[in-house]
Amino acid sequence: MGKRYFCDYCDRSFQDNLHNRKKHLNGVQHLRAKRLWYDLFRDAAAILQEEQTKKPCRKFLQTGQCDFGSNCRFSHMTEQDLEKLSAQVQGEQRSKDLRQEGADVPPGAIEDWLEKRAKRLSMAQSNSALPEKPAPFQYPPGWPPVQDLPPSLQAPPPGGWPVPPNLQWG
Repeated sequence: MGKRYFCDYCDRSFQDNLHNRKKHLNGVQHLRAKRLWYDLFRDAAAILQEEQTKKPCRKFLQTGQCDFGSNCRFSHMTEQDLEKLSAQVQGEQRSKDLRQEGADVPPGAIEDWLEKRAKRLSMAQSNSALPEKPAPFQYPPGWPPVQDLPPSLQAPPPGGWPVPPNLQWG
């Protein structure tokens, strides 16, 4: 059947070849869906500025619907929506200015976390004054006796593997 291409913006798939993909990516439906997706992540200040320059959409104000939807060149926001958006932008600007001025972080945020972390670290260090040695390797129960294992699976002897005389350092 061949490979299929799935478009995340449009939530549909089609046979993947150069002609079909090019036709889809340049299509009106895809461009609208892609624009709607990216509009979800736009800055509130940019949206406010754009909406304030537009005139209100008469059809949307009268019926509550517009045939053009998000592609309408008129504003679909009411005065209350614009006021809410303006308040949101002002709040974001204030918090941004506070961060730039180096204002104190609200109590109960970073300082508390740092104190708890310091306590945890001190408790962990006091509980284990000496670093623990890793446990020696042991085969799980039910494994064949070590003598029956091939050399590649045998654990090294306590002193390490003996080094042949021809490989010893001079």
